[in-house]
Amino acid sequence: MTDTAAILREHCLALFQAGIAAADPCAAVEQCLVVDDDQLKIRLEPHSSQYRCANWQKIHIIAFGKAACAMAGAARRTIPPHQLAEPGLVVTTYENVEAVEGFEVLAAGHPLPDRNGLNAAQRIVERIRTIPAGDLVLVLISGGGSALLPYPAEGVGLAGKIAATQLLLACGADINQVNCVRKHLSLLKGGGLARQAAPADLHALILSDVLGDDLSSIASGPTVADATSYADAIAVFKGKQVWDKVPATVKDHLEKGVAGLRPETLKPGDALLNSVSHTLVGSNAISVSATVQACRQHDYHTLIYSHNLSGEAREAAEQWVIAANILLTKGLTQATAMIAGGETTVTLTGTGKGGRNQEMALAFALAAERHGLPCRWTFLSGGTDGRDGPTDAAGGIVDSDTLNSMRRAGIDPLAALNDNDSYTALYAANALVNTGATGTNVADLQILLLYPFSE
Repeated sequence: MTDTAAILREHCLALFQAGIAAADPCAAVEQCLVVDDDQLKIRLEPHSSQYRCANWQKIHIIAFGKAACAMAGAARRTIPPHQLAEPGLVVTTYENVEAVEGFEVLAAGHPLPDRNGLNAAQRIVERIRTIPAGDLVLVLISGGGSALLPYPAEGVGLAGKIAATQLLLACGADINQVNCVRKHLSLLKGGGLARQAAPADLHALILSDVLGDDLSSIASGPTVADATSYADAIAVFKGKQVWDKVPATVKDHLEKGVAGLRPETLKPGDALLNSVSHTLVGSNAISVSATVQACRQHDYHTLIYSHNLSGEAREAAEQWVIAANILLTKGLTQATAMIAGGETTVTLTGTGKGGRNQEMALAFALAAERHGLPCRWTFLSGGTDGRDGPTDAAGGIVDSDTLNSMRRAGIDPLAALNDNDSYTALYAANALVNTGATGTNVADLQILLLYPFSE
């Protein structure tokens, strides 16, 4: 590896870490909780001077999601002890479990819900139903929260809800379609958690893993109003032509909902929402902004390639190479960084191992070779949670030497891509990004560094 290649790799990894740090759940919570005269005030936006405050007698903390442990610990350290109601409740994924002082920590399944998640959801409902008016329920929400708290509506059953979720994932339903159905099969989603907490006040600190930060989509919107209907949920299944495969319990529940025999999700304008508020404490857009700022500190001319990178990973990679080539033909006079945030997809046709970020990195290297990217470059694609697909890597980092390294190791990179075996190929070239579980999740970041000078 040349000195330039080594420097670009080092910069790429540092920039990625800057993006992850901006979504640090502890810092995100701490900056939004302020103590004034021994009473808690909650910022309505990060760094804002607008607060929500009241003379709450007790504050009850409920946290769920991949970052729940970190968020709960940060909240407990900040809130005045005399206001804290302990123990709080934390629900997180099995790999993110850690002890948190003052909390009962429960582990549950993700991405598919399991019995432990149902038990945890029941515990939360039992707790918040007893909280009186004059107290605050502080809800800390992060990525993965939807699967972690399955509380099927009466008659649906956990097996029916899991089967419906699997059916939606298998037929290519997008996240908004999946969430529409989930909300109408659940006691807690679609504003259901806010209903259970009444008459207490409720405020949610939300770490977004959803592009665009639609609060009704994050964890299927347990504390916000829902504009969709039972009819919309049925339309999702029928539109994907799988209505005939839907479990009988789910069909029955949705049809009774359309007939007005089941309560709808919490709707905009409901008076209950007067006691509910939210703060978006972290998101992909915030991490992209932090990455851009770090690029400028490293003296890169910086461009945002996309705030919403989506579609097939290999196709997105090729389009990016084409865009970089167009930029280079216009003439670059300084080192340049192109930054994106988003969440691509992979259609599995092979039997290999990898994830969307690893596939995108491998596809980028192949596209750069095919189109001829005429300068030194380094490209990184990584998941901010540190886990890309069913692997121990966050993603991949490639440059103009990566494919040759694979070939010297006896690997055909194109064959690996076609077999969805990006992990094996990148591992052989020392091109995996390994951060370990980061304790946060705000989708993916991509960084392309272009060095248009001779060495």
